[in-house]
Amino acid sequence: MRYTGPSCRQCRREGTKLFLKGTKCFTEKCPIERRPYAPGQHGQATARRRKASEYAKQLREKQKVKRIYGVSERQFRNTFERVTKLPGVTGHNLLAALESRLDNMVYRMGFAASRKAARQLIRHRHIHVNGKQVDIPSYLVRPGEEVAVRGKSREQVSVISALEYSSRGAPLSWIAIDKDTFSGRMLERPGRGDIPIAAQEQLIVELYSK
Repeated sequence: MRYTGPSCRQCRREGTKLFLKGTKCFTEKCPIERRPYAPGQHGQATARRRKASEYAKQLREKQKVKRIYGVSERQFRNTFERVTKLPGVTGHNLLAALESRLDNMVYRMGFAASRKAARQLIRHRHIHVNGKQVDIPSYLVRPGEEVAVRGKSREQVSVISALEYSSRGAPLSWIAIDKDTFSGRMLERPGRGDIPIAAQEQLIVELYSK
């Protein structure tokens, strides 16, 4: 079941900013700065407890990454099981697979202010992949495929504002973006150094390997 509550509550639970609200995370003061402890009536007491166990660290890391990408437990587990069959480092493959999801690609290309907004664009059929309409956020984009905003949808204020704000950040080397045509293309599968999230993916591998 997907979480539908306040985004800032998730950030407080993980003890770090997850940037789930798009540009608002940069323009508004985050509640985690005012209340740097877990939500709930026992949040402050939990923060004063003894050092977390290895299992707790692994669980929290899995929850953090799962929340960053906005996927359900089943989707996350299925993705992990799929990448364990691939050559290479399992943790790196896991993050690369999550980055290849269509909702994440729409967000990375700057067509949506957040992954949540990207999922809404996709479900409402505003996104095309290689010229064909795709309304499945979990669709895995492959290198060489083009992701574009549908012609009639390019005038949406949310899309235009998201694209303007995204231009302030550093471009990703594995994605090519054409802002004039509201389109982008995955050039190659991202390596670990190309994925700009602070995560200890090895802890997730250890958790699922038990």
